[in-house]
Amino acid sequence: MQPLEGVTVLSLEQAVAAPFATRQLADLGARVIKIERPGVGDFARSYDATVLGESSHFVWLNRSKESLTLNLKHPDASEVVRRLLERADVFVQNLAPGATGRLGLAAEALRAAYSRLVVCEISGYGSTGPYRNRKAYDLLVQAEAGLLSITGTPEEPAKVGISVADIAAGMYAYSGVLTALLMRERTGKGTALEVSMLEALGEWMSYPVYYGVYGGTAPQRSGARHAVIAPYGPFAGGDGDIVYLGIQNEPEWLAFCGSVLRRPELATDPRFVSNASRVEHHVALDAEIESVFVTLSTPAILERLETACIANGRLRTVHQFSEHPQLSARGRWHEVDTPVGPIRASEPPASITGVEPVMGPVPALGAQTDAILDELGFNTSTIAGWHDEGVV
Repeated sequence: MQPLEGVTVLSLEQAVAAPFATRQLADLGARVIKIERPGVGDFARSYDATVLGESSHFVWLNRSKESLTLNLKHPDASEVVRRLLERADVFVQNLAPGATGRLGLAAEALRAAYSRLVVCEISGYGSTGPYRNRKAYDLLVQAEAGLLSITGTPEEPAKVGISVADIAAGMYAYSGVLTALLMRERTGKGTALEVSMLEALGEWMSYPVYYGVYGGTAPQRSGARHAVIAPYGPFAGGDGDIVYLGIQNEPEWLAFCGSVLRRPELATDPRFVSNASRVEHHVALDAEIESVFVTLSTPAILERLETACIANGRLRTVHQFSEHPQLSARGRWHEVDTPVGPIRASEPPASITGVEPVMGPVPALGAQTDAILDELGFNTSTIAGWHDEGVV
């Protein structure tokens, strides 16, 4: 039995944040019914066509779900939604600010009508405050949260290469829904929870906030290097490949100087005797390290680092990551179906003893519409009429 078997999730979702949350619920066995606009669906379906003709974002975020097309603005849609909500345990939405209120699906109304329902609302900035009606895209939230100010090079800020604000919000929505379901088991009552992208990413920004507010100076943009730890970052070997390493404490620093650089005198150099002094003199420190590494091949550097128990990694491309020997050895890749054929997908990161993740198909737009409507008690002629009228 799957951990969330028997739990039904109804989702008005688009883009990344809410689909990321509900996909994880689906991975654990929840039935996720995704309501999409007839004809076009979730706009993430058209972000690109790189995965055998399907969108890379969409196939990532929507496996194991059922797609129901429904024009929520049509008068007949309200009865469909009502019957769905009567059967649902969880309702998730991340529509534009105010959209669910105009549809009569705001959290307050749903909680009054369905006492056991868990309602999860995901937004850019929250339901109150001066930013409540602002549109929120990932890049904009990265900027508002201060992440861009500490990411990039000294010359230019850079966005994180993945939708980190959306992912943060999706993670807190996922854990929040699980918490609310546990609360319902104890109280018999559902609840409402709200997650904003700004506040989710703001939690992840806590270290630079503490460092900057209490220390007086925010962490400086340092590219792939660490702003407050040294040595920590990329170094080139003599063959041109890049090695990443990190020193976290003084015993590691001593081992690095003695066993990796084979220059033990650097450990007591006044410029490098503490992490703070190494950060202050990081240019000179990098030069000393590079003067040794340039004489060695990358495999030789990695061997020395491993022997000295110094944390290290190689710069991999996305293709090389997809063939990572560690993931292959642990069997972390599975095959899932899509409307255009099978693709590889990574197994959920949390491995639960005795539980196999669902890893079901990515649905075509409206693939389960007729089956769901039939299940809800609508007859064949009504369903056919709705198709003709563009209701579904």
